[in-house]
Amino acid sequence: MKQQGQEEQEFAFIKEKIKDKPINRRRLFLRAGYNLLCAVVFGAAACFVFVLLKPYMEDWLYPEKGSAITIPQDELPQEKEPAKKDDEDRENDQEQGDQEESPAVQQKPTDVVQDNPGITPAEQEPPAAMEELDLEDYQALQNKLYDIGKQANKSIVTVTGVTSGKDWFDTPYENENRSAGIIIENNGQELLILTEKRIIADAQEINITFIDEKEVSASLKKYDGNTGIAVIGVPLAEIPSKTMEKLEVAVLGNSYMIAQGTSVIAIGSPLGTNYSILCGTITSSQNRVSTIDTNYTVFTTDIVGSASGSGVLLNLKGEIVGLVLQDFSNQNDRNTITALSISELKQIIQDLSNNRSVPYVGLRISTVTNQIAQEYGIPKGVYIKSVELDSPALAAGLQEADVITAINGTEVTTVEQYFQKIYEKQPEDVVTITIKRQNGEGYADMQFGVTVGVLH
Repeated sequence: MKQQGQEEQEFAFIKEKIKDKPINRRRLFLRAGYNLLCAVVFGAAACFVFVLLKPYMEDWLYPEKGSAITIPQDELPQEKEPAKKDDEDRENDQEQGDQEESPAVQQKPTDVVQDNPGITPAEQEPPAAMEELDLEDYQALQNKLYDIGKQANKSIVTVTGVTSGKDWFDTPYENENRSAGIIIENNGQELLILTEKRIIADAQEINITFIDEKEVSASLKKYDGNTGIAVIGVPLAEIPSKTMEKLEVAVLGNSYMIAQGTSVIAIGSPLGTNYSILCGTITSSQNRVSTIDTNYTVFTTDIVGSASGSGVLLNLKGEIVGLVLQDFSNQNDRNTITALSISELKQIIQDLSNNRSVPYVGLRISTVTNQIAQEYGIPKGVYIKSVELDSPALAAGLQEADVITAINGTEVTTVEQYFQKIYEKQPEDVVTITIKRQNGEGYADMQFGVTVGVLH
């Protein structure tokens, strides 16, 4: 009995009931409120951070592309051919000519004054001479020309290329090269500016100064190694609204309408100082300069300029008709402004603005005209004057004095046709160029596959 009682006593705790701890409702409500408050605070902070970072995250993950730039191209004016006459027309003209030469049938001049038939043109009173301009009239005319330049200066910017390094004594230095730039387009994301690559070559930093002296950073988009023109972009978000109100996009005019004697206005930095305005006249509009893979029309003027001048030529409508590139002028013409025809550069400017590289083969060429073909016995086509070193053309085997007659099976007879066929291609495309190469006393047909490249 005793042993049984001891066992019951030893295991009595097993029969005890364990009661749940009473719920502290006040503490429970406080904890729930604390957790809810933390959730609200963290949620608000997360929303604020996401809203703040959203534009940057979208630009990083889904970068927006500006709209494609389209520049209307100009067509070359077609020369009117004289009307052809058959033999019968020529005979009739000859008979009429004989009759007109006969004194018996000669008639009075048509410009005799009708009121007084007896008065000949020599006896007429000369027409009223143009009124002479006095100094005030001349100044008013000058003011109108300068007003055109001042309005166009809203499209002009100063491009600064900053390069830095260390000299022989390990001393840091910084160089700045400046030139004029032209606002050519607004693609919705950037202002696109046309300038010269030599100013920003090897530059660690590119800065743009607008007409109101506001300075922002820019980046290089594309450049053409042949002409040396480059397109740089300035993000619209970096330009203050007040500055944007003072800017205008330049209008590219039709330079095919430019002739000798046309009045033009030079703006930009023709003498080394930006926002200059100079007036003058086109002295020649028929010069052609041979460049790599194409030729360009060069306008010469009587406007004094510097060898390092830059900018554009305007017509009297304020439209750009020439791009000042002094590198294409003769050594004797470096003291006057020289410009390339803007109409011939529009396609390249459009493609550079859209981040397209300019195709490159590496030939300096000229058209074999009928006269040259007959005089020198050269086949009709495109004559290769020289082949650039380290060029795709040299690697393919093309040589000086070859005559290109076809590209990819299509006949080519002019430099313009050659350039059009090459320009359609993309870098790394292979084109088949058919040439005639002198072989003894005659010419042999040959074909070469050329891999299109990019000129750096």
